[in-house]
Amino acid sequence: MITNQSLTNPIGTTQQSTTIPRRSLLSGGLLGLLSSGRAFAQGAHVPPGDPFILLLKGIYKPVAAGSVSNLGLTKVHPGDGSYSKTLIYPVYGMPESREQGHAIGTFYVGMGRCAYDLPGGAMAMQFTGGSFSMIIPDGHGGQYDEGTFELTVLEATGVYSAFTGGHNHMVDRLHQFVAGPAFSNFPLSGYDEFCFCNVTTYPFP
Repeated sequence: MITNQSLTNPIGTTQQSTTIPRRSLLSGGLLGLLSSGRAFAQGAHVPPGDPFILLLKGIYKPVAAGSVSNLGLTKVHPGDGSYSKTLIYPVYGMPESREQGHAIGTFYVGMGRCAYDLPGGAMAMQFTGGSFSMIIPDGHGGQYDEGTFELTVLEATGVYSAFTGGHNHMVDRLHQFVAGPAFSNFPLSGYDEFCFCNVTTYPFP
């Protein structure tokens, strides 16, 4: 903040001459903000890095039949009544990664397959391996299911199209509210997801 006129006009120029650069500076700043806003709005059209990392986080909810489209994908059918969903958050390698703490998409999971609905496109994947190697009681009648899973990217659209045939390595910590076999009465008995997805164009060896 400027409070002394002698500091703003040290060489004796007129007040008008100091107003012009200030106005120019203000205009330039506004243009810069507008440009950065446009760049962020266009972020969905920028391909992600290879690899990029997503976080699946939140309580799973069933997806009612007919309530969602196939997202432009042919390998999954998240609106057929057999899928459940939770939210997707950006972690690394995406334009939206600067928006930490804000969901950017929806994850759908069904019988051995899943779909990612993301800015600028979607991906369909097939589970190919993995398990929950640790079951940890939560002290409240539930448990934490911890493990890793491997998936193949069956198809991808939009800015993710290069990832078709690629791989997803999941590191999962699923909070199951009622202890028992993993995924028993899923998702109705309560399942809170916390899963990192490491997606790359490289197929799993």
